[in-house]
Amino acid sequence: MKYLVCIDDTDMPGTKGTGWLVQELCEQMETLGWGTCSAISRHQLFVHEDIPYTSHNSSMCFEIALEKNPMESVIKFMADYLETRSQKGSDPGLCVANLDKALARKELIAFGKMAKQAVTSKAAAYDLARQSGIHLSEHGGTGDGVIGAVAGIGLRLSGNDGRYRGWYHLGHPGSIVRVDTLCDFSFIDQLVTRSGAVLSTDMSVSIGSKKTKTVRMDNKQVVVVLKNEEIEKTGIEYRTITKQEAKQY
Repeated sequence: MKYLVCIDDTDMPGTKGTGWLVQELCEQMETLGWGTCSAISRHQLFVHEDIPYTSHNSSMCFEIALEKNPMESVIKFMADYLETRSQKGSDPGLCVANLDKALARKELIAFGKMAKQAVTSKAAAYDLARQSGIHLSEHGGTGDGVIGAVAGIGLRLSGNDGRYRGWYHLGHPGSIVRVDTLCDFSFIDQLVTRSGAVLSTDMSVSIGSKKTKTVRMDNKQVVVVLKNEEIEKTGIEYRTITKQEAKQY
């Protein structure tokens, strides 16, 4: 069975971020042979003085396809992991949704979008979790991370939010690479414009910077491209976004 897992608020200033902890958690579960984890997506939430957060207020979400062990025991493993590995002073939250069952997708997506623009509450998060039939639990501190955990589930379900964890080296800046060559990488499904237009695999693009991130669009892991400023010189219409440009996602 396939599950969506989201974790929020496990770190403190000066420590490794939640993305590091979630990556290690995925690696441990795969090493145990429990299943296969997808790439981890980062979802930006509302930044406001009334919301305590470490640096960026973002949650981390991934899919796991279980091959053995009931989800209840996996949830206990993840809960224990958060309680022992999260930084003292953090407020970890864990949300798990069964993708093989009917979910209140519309309501979850709406909650996620709201959490990007306004302050919400733990009570609202728990109410939605009960309504949706998804697991939600807190594992330290105030437990306010449950808000971001539910929001991250909704934003991942929307298919058009967030960027994936990890920086990727696609080539030297200014080098010309065919789209199909880039799509041969397991972590790239497509190259798309900001408006969502998919580039043909027989096109070529210019590499925008030494490294960049992939973005979640249309439920895919994609590289976003922009109009190439040097098109008259190179004849190449698009370039991949730079490291700095990727941070807006």
